[in-house]
Amino acid sequence: MITGVHTMFYSSKADELRAFIRDKLRFPYTDVQEGWLIFDLPDAEMGCHPAEKDGPPSGTPHISFYCDDINKTVAELQSRGVEFTGDVKDMGYGLVTHFRMPGDFEVQLYQPRYQRNPTRK
Repeated sequence: MITGVHTMFYSSKADELRAFIRDKLRFPYTDVQEGWLIFDLPDAEMGCHPAEKDGPPSGTPHISFYCDDINKTVAELQSRGVEFTGDVKDMGYGLVTHFRMPGDFEVQLYQPRYQRNPTRK
């Protein structure tokens, strides 16, 4: 039985990225060996989107983070030095913005507008 999902960021600045996730995003972690951190994620969802002509090609993975209050979360992350690349925009499915992480990542942060499955654990 599948019990979870393990995601990865391959980075040219892995140590900086680990420090960013630990110190700025403040995710809990386990140090499995010599500073190699495995982060515990607070919750997860997975979507399967069709590849479209003007979008990412088929086979492209995408990781984004979500929150309950995007304006509060953006302000909190900015106070920790997180750089956002644009304003919050209404994309229909939610309120969306993006921020930078070490290693040339630009990651989506959004506040969902859809209702989550009420039977989730």
